[in-house]
Amino acid sequence: MPQQLSVWTDFDTRILSSIAQYHVPVITLKKNTTKAAICQVFEKVNTGGVSLTVFELLTATFAVDNFRLREDWEKREKRFEGMAILKKLPSDNFLQAISLLSTREKREAAREVGTREEEKLPPVSCKRKDILKMKLSEYQAWADKVEKGFLNVARFMHAQHIFDQRDVPYNTQLVPLAAILVQLGARFDNDGVRSKVKRWFWCGLLGEQYGSATETRFAKDLPEVLAWIDGGPEPDTVRDAAFTPERLLSLRSRGSAAYKGVYALLMQKGALDFGSGEPINQVSYFDESVDIHHIFPKKWCEEKGVPNGVRDSIVNKTPLSYKTNRKIGGAAPSEYLKKLRKETKTDEARQDEILKTHVITASALFEDDFNAHFDDRADGSSTLSPMPWVRV
Repeated sequence: MPQQLSVWTDFDTRILSSIAQYHVPVITLKKNTTKAAICQVFEKVNTGGVSLTVFELLTATFAVDNFRLREDWEKREKRFEGMAILKKLPSDNFLQAISLLSTREKREAAREVGTREEEKLPPVSCKRKDILKMKLSEYQAWADKVEKGFLNVARFMHAQHIFDQRDVPYNTQLVPLAAILVQLGARFDNDGVRSKVKRWFWCGLLGEQYGSATETRFAKDLPEVLAWIDGGPEPDTVRDAAFTPERLLSLRSRGSAAYKGVYALLMQKGALDFGSGEPINQVSYFDESVDIHHIFPKKWCEEKGVPNGVRDSIVNKTPLSYKTNRKIGGAAPSEYLKKLRKETKTDEARQDEILKTHVITASALFEDDFNAHFDDRADGSSTLSPMPWVRV
């Protein structure tokens, strides 16, 4: 008995007393605590878990009204999968587009009832705190329209010769673009309207204006682009756009939006495959596994001591099919061009025409003159500019 008592006393001292005296941290959230604050608290205390996203918070909020946001999103996500551009579209981006439209609607409603002072009008916004204020009725009012807007975004991107999600310069730019297309509706079929949207898109892309502070730019672009289409001043994104030749030298990988943009422009301007002589469209892009490849091959450049930075610049790259690139291998341009002429039964004049569609001076390749090729193509980059407003 004494032995059992000793064991019990030891257990009580080491285990039970420790539990009884253990302090559990508690954060009390009152009923008037904002959703944004709840989210911040969760993220700070749940450092080892998954952050509570805006989508998760709205899912819980809408569940109170027996609406299953996740199920609704999954159905829309499946419909997006038919468009390679929209694969893995973040649910938050979808919510941002809805927020832009719903807050703009509130702003315009306030303007109509007599509030004329701009600073007193409710702002157009898609910031986290504003998305969290979204009502189920607002989501339901805009969700189908925004889904159609993103599908139209994919079609617009195809027209720019951007066919796959990996080649989208700025995924963030798709958000205001979807909202703009929703607001324009059938008006987007008009050439003048479409031209302005295209101009805004390329200014944002080549001007590399969607790399940071995107939510603020979203909120500016939606009303400014719509006002511009109706005769107002140019949006800041258009007015501030600039692209200098020096930037070409530092475009070396898909990590750069402008790199992807130049790649798309080459295809849009009618670049013909070196081997087949056919233009690149949505079908051939996937069927022929088109990608961007070196003109002077990497192996050749290494053997000749061409610096890596120059070798890998977008100036020395162009869209080609997988089959054609395999034929090129690591050979000198003069050698692979001769090989392609023989295999495709093409004469030098036709091959010269094909190279010109890539803004390439044929003589530089026929003579294996990398420096002449690089300088000529960099100078000729201005012909790629889709409109004169992008200062290339």
